[in-house]
Amino acid sequence: MAQKKRTATVLLAPDPVYGSKLVSKFINCMMWQGKKATAQRIFYAAMNQMKKRLGEQADVLQVFETAVENVKPTVEVRSKRVGGATYQVPMPVNKVRQQSLAIRWIIQAARAKKGKPMYLKLADELLAAYRREGEAMTKRENTIKMAEANKAFAHFAW
Repeated sequence: MAQKKRTATVLLAPDPVYGSKLVSKFINCMMWQGKKATAQRIFYAAMNQMKKRLGEQADVLQVFETAVENVKPTVEVRSKRVGGATYQVPMPVNKVRQQSLAIRWIIQAARAKKGKPMYLKLADELLAAYRREGEAMTKRENTIKMAEANKAFAHFAW
């Protein structure tokens, strides 16, 4: 019998400012070339920017968590090869992958914008995701639409 694989999320320590594992995972995904201090500086500056825009009474951690929750996809398409033909088969996404995709899409959307410092782009994208707008939400909607369009091949999901 196969042993259960231990993943990095089990060993992941909560971040020092908010005490959240989700924030810690987000910072780790944002990090390039092992520069965690730079990633933390960018993330916390973005959170401060969001606090300025929303007002001091706003709970920015709650806004961040809601933004990530809004971007999580429920279904996606996977390629399945059946007898020489490749079909795009819609499949449900498990919880860990939902979170990973949401984080990845938010970071990619922020990085794709030009002309501003990263912390401002990240703050913009997080606020847009919180309001169910923005590039990351568009990516989510496109993924779900593609799954809906390929619903005819759902019987190949075994």
